[in-house]
Amino acid sequence: MKKTIFMIMTAVLALFSASAEGLTKNDALSVLKKVDENTSYMGVDFKADYVMVQEKPGGSKSYTNATMYRRDSKSMYTILITGPEADKGKGYVQYDNNIWMYDPHDRQFTYTSAKNRFNNTNLNNGDLAPQNYSKNYTMEKFGEVKLGKYNCVYFELKATAKNVEYPIVKLWVSKDDNLLRKREDYSLSEQLLRTTAIPSYQPPIQGHVVPAGMLVIDNLRGQKIDGKMQYEKTQITVSNVSFQKQGDIVYSKQFLENMSL
Repeated sequence: MKKTIFMIMTAVLALFSASAEGLTKNDALSVLKKVDENTSYMGVDFKADYVMVQEKPGGSKSYTNATMYRRDSKSMYTILITGPEADKGKGYVQYDNNIWMYDPHDRQFTYTSAKNRFNNTNLNNGDLAPQNYSKNYTMEKFGEVKLGKYNCVYFELKATAKNVEYPIVKLWVSKDDNLLRKREDYSLSEQLLRTTAIPSYQPPIQGHVVPAGMLVIDNLRGQKIDGKMQYEKTQITVSNVSFQKQGDIVYSKQFLENMSL
């Protein structure tokens, strides 16, 4: 037993010895900043269609279709839900560091936050905005690891900002292109809360990288079926990407009201 523990400890130390041998702290921080840059689209407007398919344990599925508009230079976004029919016309708008959810049935806006779930999927509202890992977290550990076919830089991050969604985050970033491939979100007690995989990206568009698909697994919402744990998960597909400038009205409550008429 002691020998097994020693071997595990040795393997862990070997994993992070890369930080001393090849990957310096400055190198790792540079990679982390590149990840931040790759999740934001400064100087342009971003528009894309999203299809989100949520699957619950046992196989029941629901879907959400939405069009996303982002103006990252102003920390603004608008999301217009286009399906299913029962949710059509609902939406979200962020400006002045506030997020509002719109319901066309009663034509009311309700304040929400980045930590709340997006339209009952396994995403949070904050997942649809740029990430600031290098600003909001400190690097507790880093090293070079393998994730499937990818040679990655691995990070363990601890929050320094109060407004982040998760206090502890682990990232796997492919070394050759600085693209985020996997993320795990943890509580302060280090319980795994959520896992996100980004296996594929679209070819660069005007110098910007956009995921082609993502999978978000809620590690708290699951049940054992036929002896195997199954968790709620949401598969996201991104298409029809554009970086054309949008009118200012798009990033307003009025836009959502007009689109639901």
